[in-house]
Amino acid sequence: MNETDPTVPPASLYSLLAGRRSVRRYRPDPVPADIVQRLVQAAAAAPSAHNRQPWRYVVVEDAATKAKLAQAMGRQLAEDRARDGDDADAIRLDVERSFARITGAPVMILACLTLGEMDAYPDPKRRDAEFLMAVQSTAMATQNLLLAAHAEGLGACWMCAPLFCPDTVRAALTLPADWQPQGLITLGYPQQPGKARPRKSLADILLVWWI
Repeated sequence: MNETDPTVPPASLYSLLAGRRSVRRYRPDPVPADIVQRLVQAAAAAPSAHNRQPWRYVVVEDAATKAKLAQAMGRQLAEDRARDGDDADAIRLDVERSFARITGAPVMILACLTLGEMDAYPDPKRRDAEFLMAVQSTAMATQNLLLAAHAEGLGACWMCAPLFCPDTVRAALTLPADWQPQGLITLGYPQQPGKARPRKSLADILLVWWI
């Protein structure tokens, strides 16, 4: 690939897409800052509704900050599950697992969105559609980030937990009030390869009208 020919050989692209795995355990090696910057730049290259680019990212490498966030999210998780009447030992193990995943990653990247530059409407139907477009845009950008991480030889895993405690996450990281946490990406050099997961067949996901 070069500046005059921006194409990528299809085989290389498809291999990259098929080879990405979710990785949850990492070596302690730090991730160079220039690589992290490239990942966020890859995210920013994604398409977005109205080209408003509603995604916002928070990169955290500081151990104390990761622990602070993990503890706050763990307290909320324990409260929610206790309210559901779940077993106390199961709750404790769940909280410990979540804490280990967040604090055990050399880098943590929080994906957020803001509606600050999205269109505003007086009716709920269009407001909901606009919010969903911001969610879709942020998800597309974050997929770029995950694929770029894989291309860089890094492992990463998307955690949806911030969706269950957005106020807790926002307070722990002192985020702007309009930043809405969407997902947490743990990032680092893999301790071991990620596992391949089953995929639905094309027959299960594809409807072809033109055949």
